[in-house]
Amino acid sequence: MKLQQVICLAFIGCLSFSNLAAEKEIDRIAAIVDNSVVLQSDIDDVVNRVKRNAESQGQTLPSNQALRTQALERLILTSLQLQLAERMGLQISDAQLDDTIRTIAQDENLSLEAFRRQVETEEGNYERFREKLREEIITNEVVRGSVQRRIYISPQEVDSLLKLMEEQGAVSEEYNLGHILIAIPSQATPDDISAAKDRADKVMELLQNGSDFKRIAIASSSGGKALEGGELGFMNINEMPTLFSESIREKKKGDLIGPMRSGAGFHILTIFDIRGENVAELQEVNSRHILIKPSIILSEERARNTLQEFVTKLRAGEADFAELAKAHSEDPGSKMNGGELGWNEPQVFVPAFRDTLLRLEPDEISEPFRTEHGWHIAQVLDKRVVDATADKKRDQVYRMIYNRRFNEESANFLKEIRDEAFIDVLPES
Repeated sequence: MKLQQVICLAFIGCLSFSNLAAEKEIDRIAAIVDNSVVLQSDIDDVVNRVKRNAESQGQTLPSNQALRTQALERLILTSLQLQLAERMGLQISDAQLDDTIRTIAQDENLSLEAFRRQVETEEGNYERFREKLREEIITNEVVRGSVQRRIYISPQEVDSLLKLMEEQGAVSEEYNLGHILIAIPSQATPDDISAAKDRADKVMELLQNGSDFKRIAIASSSGGKALEGGELGFMNINEMPTLFSESIREKKKGDLIGPMRSGAGFHILTIFDIRGENVAELQEVNSRHILIKPSIILSEERARNTLQEFVTKLRAGEADFAELAKAHSEDPGSKMNGGELGWNEPQVFVPAFRDTLLRLEPDEISEPFRTEHGWHIAQVLDKRVVDATADKKRDQVYRMIYNRRFNEESANFLKEIRDEAFIDVLPES
């Protein structure tokens, strides 16, 4: 659809008539983003959600204008990722979405109906929640698919970090960092850099004088977690960007660090919390599965129903799991082994598969569930806790390096697609 058509349709959808037949604006276009638009109502939704979360946590917030600026930036990036997903042909079916919602409800120990009532109480509109969740899954997949191709980790890198950690002793702490980014534009002039440094120094001065970090992050940060108060979540020091990990060594909870310069701009950090991590033992599961992939010929419903028939027969003792897998599974890696996947940490699987394995008891057979690969049924044959052997430690070190690179490259990727896009923020009427 051409840009002009998109704008025209959005404009028509934004107008209604009062009882007196006078034209009345109920929505407006806040920004044009390539071939799509951001509506004012979308900004209102994000701002209201941030306000509800802040109220529940007793968190103070900056001005409405600062919140709206951050919300608009978040929505611009979301729009660009959704447009990229459309060009990639990436879609999340209703069946996949339902399975994700089912997993979320189970994690909160709620039935689907109870979960729906909770969403309606907290969000007001269940269908809107569903679509926002669909968007979140899609944008996560866009970033994951685009960034994974950029990451290569050599065996020598793993060996070097493993040796360093052994020399220093096991670094078990995890840090929950707060992050504020004062960005500098692409191809910045010396004046641009100087102005950004001045803003960063002023932010640092406010923080040193007792201003709330999260409130300042929401108001001032250009980082991806600005609307979450800059909170990055718990990370091992070896998972962080190198600039961060080198800066927080020997620092304690509550310390302020920065401003520090990178290609993206000036960074200010704080340590919200520190916790220990026991990496001596790992949980593994021995599992097997049957995969059926929907296609033009085989519908989603038929794929699911076929697996449901298998479950009924297996639970009644009328069929053998391994024989069904050999005859019907579309996973070439496990098909001829009767669907067996061997011993693995659940975290090596995609989220929906991982969560299913974690919920199952030994010998229990799952209901059919959807992942990005298709429809599955799974059975956990056994569970065990093992020592973190040298191989397992190497796997952990690899994941630490991967997470660090992924975080760095994700930020670069989002900056690139924004820099390359046509974005026109319209003045407020």
